[in-house]
Amino acid sequence: MHDIAVIEDPAAAEVSLDPIRSRLLAELAQPGSATMLAGKIGLPRQKVNYHLRTLEQHGLIELVEERRKGNVTERMMQATAASYVISPAAMAAVAPDPGRAPDRLSARWLLALAGRLVRDVGALITGATSARQRVATYALDAEIRFATPDDRAAFAAELTDSVTTLLSKYHSETGRKHRLVVAVHPALDSRTEDSRTEEK
Repeated sequence: MHDIAVIEDPAAAEVSLDPIRSRLLAELAQPGSATMLAGKIGLPRQKVNYHLRTLEQHGLIELVEERRKGNVTERMMQATAASYVISPAAMAAVAPDPGRAPDRLSARWLLALAGRLVRDVGALITGATSARQRVATYALDAEIRFATPDDRAAFAAELTDSVTTLLSKYHSETGRKHRLVVAVHPALDSRTEDSRTEEK
């Protein structure tokens, strides 16, 4: 089982969004059979079997063991990943395109960049999995509090200068091309804390 998988196929995305199947995927973080799952989610075993077959057809769950009980063979299934991300590739016709409105200060442009990031890294993971290789990536995640909007603007300007300097230093006309995305946005939990502080 993978930690995370990217769903690129539109049909698989549709299947995964069904509330019952989504619940089954969550339950199948650990191997289980239709009989075991039926008791957990309160559905007849035959109906659970139908949903399991659909999930299996779309590669979201897989057979991990068959157990013989008398004249019955119990199929133990498990999700192919602990969690899933649906790629914008699943809705290619309406997928966000950062090139349409490249406004660095727009939250919607940031969202388009994030969508492209999910799509591209998802495709890399799919290809690397098929080739039994790893994808060379690097990510940095941090939180910062700005005392004033001016401080935030100054930070953005300094960050831009620093990254531009690094790009100039390390960029080469040969070798494999990489994409760099740097984002700064309000943290949701920080916003919640700030609103609670204001209420007091």
